[in-house]
Amino acid sequence: MTLPPRPSLRPALRAASRATCLTVGLALAGCSTMLDQGGIAPEAIYSASPANIASLTDVIQSQPSDPQAYNMRGTVLASAGRRKEALIDFNKAVQLDPKYAEAYANRGLVHRQDGQPDLAIKDYDSAIRIDPNYATAYLGRGLAWRDKKQPLKALEDINKAIAIKPDNAQAYYNRGLLYQAAAQNQFAIDDFSTAATLAPREADPYLARALSYIAAGDLKAAATDLDNAVQLDEQNFAAWTSRGLAYERMGDKQKAAGSYAKALNIQQNYAPASDGFRRVGGEYGKTYQAF
Repeated sequence: MTLPPRPSLRPALRAASRATCLTVGLALAGCSTMLDQGGIAPEAIYSASPANIASLTDVIQSQPSDPQAYNMRGTVLASAGRRKEALIDFNKAVQLDPKYAEAYANRGLVHRQDGQPDLAIKDYDSAIRIDPNYATAYLGRGLAWRDKKQPLKALEDINKAIAIKPDNAQAYYNRGLLYQAAAQNQFAIDDFSTAATLAPREADPYLARALSYIAAGDLKAAATDLDNAVQLDEQNFAAWTSRGLAYERMGDKQKAAGSYAKALNIQQNYAPASDGFRRVGGEYGKTYQAF
């Protein structure tokens, strides 16, 4: 399958100086993880602690007709993995305010995470009808289309998200994944490069770009990206394993063994790492230097 070419990257590069906020955990609109976004309103500034949930519950009890209060508590509940409770709050938010685009997008994300892309698409459709320039909703819907294995529809929506918000690192990253899956490695590399420029402290774009470099046969560039990825996220066993593979193919068995060993220290019995460790003659109990 061949995806159509992506639009010019120049607008995003011009916007690269704008800060991009990325958090760990459930994706937040305007402040999202690389791998999963398309919802959760930007007011979700609270941590998912019991104290904060209790505080937001107090707000709801004092303001039971405030849709923003339900939406905010829903974001925190979702961040805590309590998605069923979050759905109840998002349902209440849109019941109180049927034109609350962010609440629809937030509910759409929870539906996606629950493996219900059709319900997610319906919610993103609602958010977009309310706000046709809501980039997060286009991105979320694009990811739902990807979940349904419809990459052309996914690409169309992610392109729209980029057109609306050209400094959206998550959109470039996810479009890069679409191109990578279609074996269009140069397009993927370009998008991952833009994502890395916009979000230089995130490991995901470097790891993804490295995999495209490996597929394209540029092992040196892949190794450099994987060096960056593991320094940004030292607990990412997949990045350590990919780094081991890159150095193994480059003939540097010491760094390869060190990388595989690091992956196994993080995730024991991870087959790709243990297989690679054996291939390069790694010995359990021996100390290896990864760098």
